[in-house]
Amino acid sequence: MTVTAKDAAGNVASFRRDPAEVMRLARMGSAHPTRLSFLRVLLRRMRDEGWRFDRPVWEMDAKGVGRAVYRAIGPERTYSLVAFAHDLPADMRSDRVIATAWDATFALFDGTPSTADLDRLQANVPLQEAGRIAESELSLSRANRSVRLFDHIVSRLAEGEQPDAAEIDAVGYLMRTTAVYGSGKFGAADRSVLAWRPEMKGPFQAEMLSVWLTRAFTVDLVEHLAAQKGGTKAVRLAPDLRRRLGVGNSTGLGMAPFLIRHPMLLNNWVASREEALARVRAQESAGAAEVAGLRAALDAARANHAHWRSEHPIQIEKLADLGGDLDRIGEYLETWPGAGARPWDALWRWGAETLTLEGQEALLAMMLEPHGALIDGLADCMDAEEGAIHRIDGSMSVSATRAALAGHYGWAIDTDYADRSQIARFWYVSEEKLEPRLGERFEEDGAERELPLCIGWLAADMARALDGWKGEDSLAAFLLAHPEHRFMARRLQMAMRHPYAEVRDNLIASDMLPIDLLRCKLAYFGATHFDPRSDRWVRIALCQGMPYPDEMTKEGERA
Repeated sequence: MTVTAKDAAGNVASFRRDPAEVMRLARMGSAHPTRLSFLRVLLRRMRDEGWRFDRPVWEMDAKGVGRAVYRAIGPERTYSLVAFAHDLPADMRSDRVIATAWDATFALFDGTPSTADLDRLQANVPLQEAGRIAESELSLSRANRSVRLFDHIVSRLAEGEQPDAAEIDAVGYLMRTTAVYGSGKFGAADRSVLAWRPEMKGPFQAEMLSVWLTRAFTVDLVEHLAAQKGGTKAVRLAPDLRRRLGVGNSTGLGMAPFLIRHPMLLNNWVASREEALARVRAQESAGAAEVAGLRAALDAARANHAHWRSEHPIQIEKLADLGGDLDRIGEYLETWPGAGARPWDALWRWGAETLTLEGQEALLAMMLEPHGALIDGLADCMDAEEGAIHRIDGSMSVSATRAALAGHYGWAIDTDYADRSQIARFWYVSEEKLEPRLGERFEEDGAERELPLCIGWLAADMARALDGWKGEDSLAAFLLAHPEHRFMARRLQMAMRHPYAEVRDNLIASDMLPIDLLRCKLAYFGATHFDPRSDRWVRIALCQGMPYPDEMTKEGERA
C-alpha cells in the first residue's frame, strides 16, 4: 500500500528532521531548489489554470532602446511587466546597489497599463529609487547585461548562426538583476493588497512573475538587435539554447537578515519542505513512475552540476563534493528500491550517513521531484500572517521559561560570549542606502546602532538574567524588572510554537558566512548555479531550463 498525505498524517511526524539538525548555517548554505520553490509554484499554477501571455507593446529602436509590455492573463486578473531598455555607457554598468543607471528597468503593473500609465512609468521607473511609483505597481526592478554573452549571441544570430552552447553555459543569462523590490517599497503596493489573491498569496509570487517575464524580454531584445544588425540573414535563437538561458541575479548582504527578521515565515518555508520530505519517507513502497521520476531528477541534477561554474574556493569545494555525491547516488540507485520496507526512508537514511551536506540537500530535492501529487499542496502553507500581534504570555513561569530557552536556544546559551571571536561582528543599517550591513565590532565604529539580529547572544543574556529568580515566579514579574528582555521573551514564545523559526548558529561570530543565509533564501526562490563572489554576496540564475510564456501548456511542461 502507498501512504497518501491523508492517511500518512498519523505517522509522518516520526520522519521529520529535528530543527537542531536542519537549522544550522552549514546545511542551510547547502540548500537546493525544490518543486516547492516559489518560482516552480508560480509556473505550475499558471500552467494548470491555463493562463495566457502576450506582448501588446514593443516600441524598440534600432539600438534596442524603448519600452515593451508583457502580459500574464489569468482567470480573474491580468499582470503586466513594463520594461524599459536603455543605452547605457559601459563605464556606468555596475552590480552595486548604489548604481544610478542600468541597461533595463522594470515595473510589474496590476492590470493592463494605458498609454498614460506607460508615459508615467517611463518618467519614473528608469530612475528607480529616485522616481515615484504607485499602488498600481507591484514590483520595481533593474538589470544589467552580461555584455560578453549578450554581444556574442547578437552577433551570431545576426550572421544567421546559433551561438556557442559553451558560451551560454559559462554564463547562463543575458541579463542579471541587481534588485527586485516589492511589498510596498518605493511606493509599490503593500503586501496586504495582494495577500488575499490566490495567485499572489504565496511568498514572492509578484517578484517571481516579474523575473520570469524579464527572461522573455531579454531573449526578445537580443533577437531584435540581431534582426536590426543582420537584416534578412538574421535568425532566432534555437529553442534548446533558449531554454538554457535564465535571469541572473547579484545578491548581497541586504537580503541576509530577512530570514532572521521573519521567523514565522522562515518556519513555514522550512516546515513545508520538511513535511514534504517526511511524507515521501513515509511511503511504504516506491511505484514505477516515482522511481523513473527519481532517476530523471538525478539526470537533471547531473546536467545542472555539469554547467555549474564558480571561482570561489568554498563553492569549488562544494561542487567537487556534489559531483562525487551524485555518482554515489547513481551507484546506489542501481539496486534500489529492492524488496525492503519503506524504500524512500532507506534511501534517505543511506544518504544522511554517506553524503556530504551538499549531496544530502541535493538528494532531498531529487526525492521530492516525483511526488507532486503528494506534496504540492504544501505550497499553500508557506505564507504567514506576520501582521498578527504576538502578545507575551506573562503567566509563563520562570522555570518553564528556562526550560524553553534550554530547549530552543541551548546552542546559544552554551556559547562563550566572553570570547571576542563570538561577538566579532554587528549588523546595522547603512546611512547611504538604508540597507543592512555587517560591521567588525572591534575594528569599526557603529556598534551602538546594532540591529537585534544577534539572537543567540540575546537568548544567552536572558538566560543569565533569569539566574536567581525562583521557578514559580512569573515571566511578567521578570520582564517588569528587566524590560530589556521583552524582545527575546516574545521571540522565545514564537519559537515554542514554530520549531523551524530560528537559525541555530551565532550570527555575529567571526567565522559566520552570510552567504549561507543568502543561499538558503535564494534556493526557496528557485535559484540555481550559486556562485559566491565573497562571503557576503553571490551570483545566481533563475528560470534556467524552464518554459517561456509561449511554451506554457498543460501538457508535459516541467513546472
